[in-house]
Amino acid sequence: MVLRLGVIGAGLKAADYARGWAAMSDVEIVATAEVSILSRQRFGDVVEAAGGPRPLEYPDAEAMLKAQAGKMDAVYVSTPHVFHGANALAVIEAGYDLLLEKPMVTTVDEALALVEAEKRTGKTVVIAFQGGLSPLVHDTKDRARRGDFGDLVSVNASIWEGWAKNYAGQWKQNPAISGGGFMFDTGAHMMNTVCVLADSEFARLSAFTNNRGLKVDLVCAVAARLSNGALVTFNAAGDGPPGCESAITFFYTKAIIRIDAWGKWREVSVEGVAEPREESEIRDTPMHTFQAVRDGKMANPSTVANGLRFARLWDAIKASAARDGEAIAIETGAA
Repeated sequence: MVLRLGVIGAGLKAADYARGWAAMSDVEIVATAEVSILSRQRFGDVVEAAGGPRPLEYPDAEAMLKAQAGKMDAVYVSTPHVFHGANALAVIEAGYDLLLEKPMVTTVDEALALVEAEKRTGKTVVIAFQGGLSPLVHDTKDRARRGDFGDLVSVNASIWEGWAKNYAGQWKQNPAISGGGFMFDTGAHMMNTVCVLADSEFARLSAFTNNRGLKVDLVCAVAARLSNGALVTFNAAGDGPPGCESAITFFYTKAIIRIDAWGKWREVSVEGVAEPREESEIRDTPMHTFQAVRDGKMANPSTVANGLRFARLWDAIKASAARDGEAIAIETGAA
């Protein structure tokens, strides 16, 4: 059965995904909502070039959801970060399953609203973190839960990018719509993958940030404790040379796991015996996984519940950094 997909936000990320998705025989991108005429046109061109029919174009999400009522099966949201919460709720309330771009939302309150809406409507909501959807991350989490690695002791996570130059003058460096800087944008991949694989709530943390002349954070360092007792450090450097890389190391009592923020590669050593390095495709994985979750063929590996854990982590980082590293206790009451 062909998935009839609507797209809200037709920027560069959505266009990149469209190259693969429009070429899939079981996906048809039927409509797009985007405020920029140029972005709408570019997105349609990409879809056509990939062999799909040109999607209908709308100037905003409300217009698309109204005009396409009953004509879509699901919606992919890829708008600037601060619009994710409202866009997601609108899609769910309109009766569609949702593939939501990262980060899920910008605040804990928005996350709680999305948790409630998902429970009430029964709609499928998958968060489009490549790491959260990576088969290597799925397998690592499953093996950790089986006890293959022993107890988690500590996590060391880092990520860097020439982000200051790459996005100079763009919306990602505008705090009014970005929700944060480098740590909340590229660094979100790192934080989310740690949230998934640590498999525990954050209990307490201390954070420092440096804007280096920008209006948003460009460098961030965090020391944290999980509720399971393991310790975590994050380091995000967005003022670097060309390129973008990350490395996350999970230290267990019986194993050491190295993996990147997007789940592209993994190195495992158990009881001192190294397994072969593994690599995984990540561009089209979000759509394949979304379809499998909708069809009941697999459990959702990138959930709203984990998005809430991430939101609590981010709110605590902001609070601590605003107080020059003051330690913040994280409340995790029932969602």
